[in-house]
This record gives sequence, structure tokens and C-alpha cells, in this order.
Amino acid sequence: PCRKSWPPPQESPRAPRTGPREVWKKGGRLLSVLLAVNVLLLACTLVSGGAFNKVAVYDTDVFALLTTMMLLAALWIGFYLLRTARCADAVPYRDAHAGPIWLRGGLVLFGVCTLVMDVFKTGYNSSFFECQSAIKILHPLTQAVFVVLQTYFLWVSAKDCVHVHLDLTRCGLMFTLTTNLANWMAAVVDESVHQAYSHSNASHARLAADPERVGSQAGGDCACATTVCQIFERGYFYLYPFNIEYSLFASTMLYVMWKNVGRLLASSTHGHGHTPSRGSLFRETFFVGPVLGLMLLLVGLAVFVIYEVQVSGDGDHTQQALVIYYSFNIACLGLMTLVSLSGSVIYRFDRRAMDHHKNPTRTLDVALLMGAALGQYAISYYSIVAVVVGVPRDTLGALNLAHALLMIAQHTFQNVFIIESLHRGPPGAEPHDAPPKEPCLTFANPDALHTLPTCPPTPRSVSPSLVGPQEATAIFLAPRAHWRRRCLKDISLFLLLCNIIV
Repeated sequence: PCRKSWPPPQESPRAPRTGPREVWKKGGRLLSVLLAVNVLLLACTLVSGGAFNKVAVYDTDVFALLTTMMLLAALWIGFYLLRTARCADAVPYRDAHAGPIWLRGGLVLFGVCTLVMDVFKTGYNSSFFECQSAIKILHPLTQAVFVVLQTYFLWVSAKDCVHVHLDLTRCGLMFTLTTNLANWMAAVVDESVHQAYSHSNASHARLAADPERVGSQAGGDCACATTVCQIFERGYFYLYPFNIEYSLFASTMLYVMWKNVGRLLASSTHGHGHTPSRGSLFRETFFVGPVLGLMLLLVGLAVFVIYEVQVSGDGDHTQQALVIYYSFNIACLGLMTLVSLSGSVIYRFDRRAMDHHKNPTRTLDVALLMGAALGQYAISYYSIVAVVVGVPRDTLGALNLAHALLMIAQHTFQNVFIIESLHRGPPGAEPHDAPPKEPCLTFANPDALHTLPTCPPTPRSVSPSLVGPQEATAIFLAPRAHWRRRCLKDISLFLLLCNIIV
């Protein structure tokens, strides 16, 4: 039996003992991957089969599978929190780079939206319970419990490097990851089917009654006629994107936890990156990047509103709306390309050491970054081919071609800049040819310190070394950030704001 270990491990782990051999983990990883592949293929088969009317797979079968998977995953999470995590030396190390605060905050935000979606879905299915299967009400309730438990689990355990129950933990993490992917597939398919039927003005196949229960009276008693039912229906379909994002966020965090099972860390500072100080988002910048990015964000929102209004309105303004839309995006993509290229050039003069240590979080970041860019590359190349071979060649076609080319260039240079920054070591003191003198102010009267204006960098006071009637006090001012670091921070903030609107 495991002995309880309190308090929980600190963020700064101790160094491993000299000469330990890392536990062989390929066998456990292979077992967990095989489990995940088989479960994922089963879920994919049922979800895709349930999307078609002519296949004898009903949505109740899909909901039954998803409910069972979420219950099993919730049971394992409870076992991990109550048993595995409380074993002595269960988590001797914590990965400081796993589960950053922005990722956990996004997980909580999307989790809350998913809970609201589950409330709407439960209310919608309860509106005509007489002709619906009970699993359609049990599924959103189970998902709500699963989301709450999983969010808490990832918030407190995302950084864990577990060293007990290795095979069970790997299989549990991979099964929970597969459950999130199955929920993601079901949400994407359900939303796509709903949009397809909405655009074709046909009745939604999933709103029909279960054939097993009503026979030939298909859908007759399941019409969503009340106002409350229609509100629930529209509400939970509008919240599907948040549920999709929640599943993706949880999957990435679970994958990093799976990679960290049995991992040994030499020190808490091992790896790349650093934790910025609080309230330092816009400090140590030239303010050019944030201001320009905010301006483009506001202009982009205005262009988007004009585009949506004119395209959905009179057909005479469609051409003008498309020209405005493409012109703004071309200008924005051009600026982003130049800024990303300038950031890579600045890195050529940066003498910080490159970090080539093994880091599963960084590896996943790079893989997701490149994978997400593949979709934009595909759309851009298809657009280029369509414009080149299409007729007639008008102004709109030229703008579309320029937009596609700049989209490729922007994603290429931006990805290079991001990947290069991920492999940089933590920012330290900038190297100098000769050690500069530390800037300081010396006051003969210590009372003069109280007349200084408040500065963001707090002065460092040094005790007087002279003994006499007039004692001198020196304060050393914190050095300002190097211009390269300030430029890189401006570039990062500009790209962050522009990617919101482009």
C-alpha cells in the first residue's frame, strides 16, 4: 500500500540521485498507444456511421459509447487523485514548462462554456422526453461531471512527472486523451450535420425519434415547437466551438502528461523559457508593436462588420465588400511578414545559447504549429490554382492571388520566428565587450531618498560604508532591457494581436 506524502511536491524539484537508470518505458508506451488506437478507431467508426441516414448506426449508439468512455475516464481520474498522487515519492519532479497558466485558464474558460452547452442540451432533450432515448439526457449530464473532474485534474496535475503505477497511468492518460478526441469528433460531426441540414432547409436527422421506440411515427411527436425548446436548440449549437476547443486543449495537456510519466529532471531550470514577472506584459517595450497591433485589430473588426453586413445584404455591394476585405488582409499579412522576418534577423545578432534539450512541451508546440499551418497552406495553393486557371481575370482575382501568396509567406516566416524563439535559452544579462559600470546614485543625505519619484524598477539600497557625521547612501538602479529584447517583445505583441483578426 502507498503511504501518503504531504505536503505535495514543490515546483522546484530536487536533482535525481547520482547514477539512476531511467525506467524502460517503451513497452508501457506501446501498450497505451495500442489501447488508444483501438478505442479511437471504434469511436471514429461509430461517430462517422451515425452521421449518415442510410447506415444502421443511430446517434443513441454514439451517445452510449461516449458516455461509457467518459465514465471510465472519470473513474481513472478519481483513482489518480485519491491513490496514485498520494503515494510517497509519486511525483518527485514537476515539469515547469507543462501546463502554463494561459493554457489552464483557457481550459477553464472553455470548460465553463461546455457546461453551459450541456445545460442547454439537457433542457432541449428533456422537452420531448416521451419519444427520445434516456441516453440523450444522460450523455450531457455525464459530460458535465467529466468536464468538472477533468478540469480540476489538469489544473492540479498538469506538471506531474509520475513515478508510480507507470503502466496504469500511461494507459489511463491515453484513454482519457482518446475520450477527448472522441468527444471532439462527435461535436464536429454533429455541428457539420446541423449546418448542412440548415442550409438545405431539410429537417435535421438527429431530431427525429428513435425508430426502435416509435416505429413508423418517425419524428411526428418530437417537433421542437415551444420557444424554450428552440432557445435550447440554438444555444447548444452556438456553443459547440467552445466544446471543440476544450477537447483540444485537454488533449494537448494530457499528451504532455503522458510523455512526462517516468521522466527524470536534472533541475527546475532545465529547459528553455522563463516565467515572466506579473504585470510585465507591456513593460520593457517601445509600445510601437502593441499600439500598431491594437489599431489593426480595431480596423479589422470594423472591416469584418462591414463585410458581413454588405455580403448578407444587397448583392450590389458584394464586390465592394470583397475588395475591402482582401485589401485589408493583404496589408495586414504584408506587415506581419515583414515583422516576422525582422524578428528572425534580430535573432541573428542574439548571442543567447540555443536550447537543444529534450522537452515534450516544446516538441508538441512545434508539431501543432506546423500541423495548423498545413490547412492554410492547402487553402492558399488551391486558391492560387483556381485564380491562375480561372477566367475572367479581374481585380478580385488579382487580390485573391496576392492574398494567397502573402498567406504562404506570412505563415512561413512567422513559424520560423516562433520555432527559433522556442529554442532560445532564457534571457540573461546581455554580453558586453567590457564589463560596464553598474549605474548608481549616491546621496550624502539619506533623507533625500524619500524625494525620489516612484520608478518601475525598484532601486537597490546599499548600506553606508563610511562612519561619520555625514553618511553616504548609494542605490543601484536596475539595468534597462537591451534594445534587442525590447524589439522582440514588440514584435511578439504585434503578431499576437494581428493573428486575432487575420
